[in-house]
Amino acid sequence: MSINLYQSGVSGLLSAQQQLGTTGHNIANVNTEGYTRQRAEQAAVAGNANNGNFIGAGTYVQDITRLYDQFSYKEQLLNKSNLGNADSISTDLNQLNQIMSFSNEAIGGSIDRFYQAANGIADNPSDMGLRNIALSQAEVLAKDFNSLNDNLDQLEKSTNGEIEQMANKISQISLNLAKINEQILDSKNLDQTGQPNDLLDKRDQLVSQLGEYTSVNTIEDSNGVMTVMIGNGATLVAGTTALTVSVQAGDPDPLQTKLQLNSRNGSVALEGAKLGGAIAAKIEYRDEHVAKARSELNRLAMSVSQTLNQTQAQGLDLNGKQGLDIFTDINSTSLQNSRVLASSKNSGSVQSGIKITDISLVPTNEFTLKYDGSDYIMTNELNGSKTTLAESSLGSGVYPSDFGFEFTLNSGTPNVNDSFTLRPTENSAALMHLTLNDPKGIAASSAISVAANDNNVSNGTVNIVNVTNPEIARAFTEGSNAKLTVDVYESVPGTFEYRVYDAANPPPAAPLANGSFAAGASVVIDMPPLPATAAFQIDIAGLPVGQGPFAREKFTISDVFGSGNASNASIMAATQEQQILGGGKQTFNQALATATANVGSNASSAEFVADTAQALYTQAYNRNQSKSGVNLDEEAANLLKYQQAYQASSQIISVANTIFDTLLAATR
Repeated sequence: MSINLYQSGVSGLLSAQQQLGTTGHNIANVNTEGYTRQRAEQAAVAGNANNGNFIGAGTYVQDITRLYDQFSYKEQLLNKSNLGNADSISTDLNQLNQIMSFSNEAIGGSIDRFYQAANGIADNPSDMGLRNIALSQAEVLAKDFNSLNDNLDQLEKSTNGEIEQMANKISQISLNLAKINEQILDSKNLDQTGQPNDLLDKRDQLVSQLGEYTSVNTIEDSNGVMTVMIGNGATLVAGTTALTVSVQAGDPDPLQTKLQLNSRNGSVALEGAKLGGAIAAKIEYRDEHVAKARSELNRLAMSVSQTLNQTQAQGLDLNGKQGLDIFTDINSTSLQNSRVLASSKNSGSVQSGIKITDISLVPTNEFTLKYDGSDYIMTNELNGSKTTLAESSLGSGVYPSDFGFEFTLNSGTPNVNDSFTLRPTENSAALMHLTLNDPKGIAASSAISVAANDNNVSNGTVNIVNVTNPEIARAFTEGSNAKLTVDVYESVPGTFEYRVYDAANPPPAAPLANGSFAAGASVVIDMPPLPATAAFQIDIAGLPVGQGPFAREKFTISDVFGSGNASNASIMAATQEQQILGGGKQTFNQALATATANVGSNASSAEFVADTAQALYTQAYNRNQSKSGVNLDEEAANLLKYQQAYQASSQIISVANTIFDTLLAATR
């Protein structure tokens, strides 16, 4: 009996010692990130049969287990990935919002100051000081666009750097997970019955770190070896084999870097936007938000340049010459070519460009163009709609679209499946520069004007539109009387006949142009008429009924150039309030404010999502910790309990020893 009592005491002593050790281990790791509370699972030793009874033989610790809840851990891991994604996009959008807000004020202020100078020229067109101020403000405006574009370039480059850093961290975690899998497998080979709890904690901690960068799924086999998958199921760790993630230059845009998964047998592309976590947020930020802001900026720069250049070209400078471009021509060869990015996989020799034809229709999104052997199929990346581009009736490799631009083939021939990325607004802000340096070159004066005869009685109008060559237009009005005459009358009810003739050579001499139009319509007449190249156009509208063929409505077109003429400067100043962008619904300042507001709205929404994700993660973390985390109050109670058990077992051993000594003494 003393032997059994002795064995029971020793087993209790050893079990209490292991319980104390486990409790101490828990207390020591209370602040260890990722540590899972452990518990010594104690069981009774099978009793010994004695005279028909079973006498207990003590206890033993059958296992030391982790208090691990797989479901709460998975929930925590999922919410951590969501939090990583939400935090990343929120932080980045706040930065973009700050840049756009500051630049909105800078560019908006520059636009206002330029137009203030333009209004000053409209009031005093011969003032050289005002002209110099206007050119200085135009240069500041161009530099503001350049500066914001540079800021967006830096955002793109820094985001690419962060994506590469995250890819390197994912690769390092992959290697560490494979090593731990190998250590766990080795421990199984030693025929140990227990689990390597601390190794399992370390592995879970690495998986949790991985979950910040990408969404993670795991599968554990019967040997405790884990397979780790990221994104939509791409295997990152297969047992003891680690795969790595790296970046490669984008195609066709090398700055739109892509992710790939690397193994000994080669590499496969990863769809970064579907990886989840912070790395997917970075890719979304770069490819959607920064790209959208850049396209809006480029379209605004393009619109400002085109509008002012076109207005300038309609007038005459102080030297009587057609106004030269103030800013870089939006259809310069370098800009046209930069709007098309050819895939590196193309086997054809096509060199192409994008020419802007209607700035009000140009969108900010990208298009993909693919040659199918006979046609170019254009896909709108915004909604996936497809359009077959047909060559212009004029031929020469020009393919118009419904989006205010045309695809032009400059040279070479395409092969089947050649593809191109079209960015209609590309580089407009980066390459916007002041090209007019002479203040005398500001075309403040108009070349010609229309005056209605004092005897006109109707509401009919004649306007000068689309002046493409003001020098020729001016020369064309220089007859003996330096005038053209337009007369109109209602020949039959609802039909108006018109004539355009040289005032020095009136009918019955043949008119320069004549014809008719219906009431409610209008007519546009090229001047000079065909076969000459038109320098301007005349628009006749309204109801110029007159009083019959002998009392026609008359309008006189004459040369009005002069240093004091500010008509074209007034037209230029009025373009500030002209609704040009967004399908002819937004002014420059409205388009800038809308682009900035969109970024601000996205930043605000992202911040709300991030706050929600943080709350959900905190709840999931607390649920997991309530079971797996170390509770010092509970461990302190356990420490006292196992200390008392240790002392009690020691007392059992002492009693057994006394009994044993008594038995020995009795037999002497």
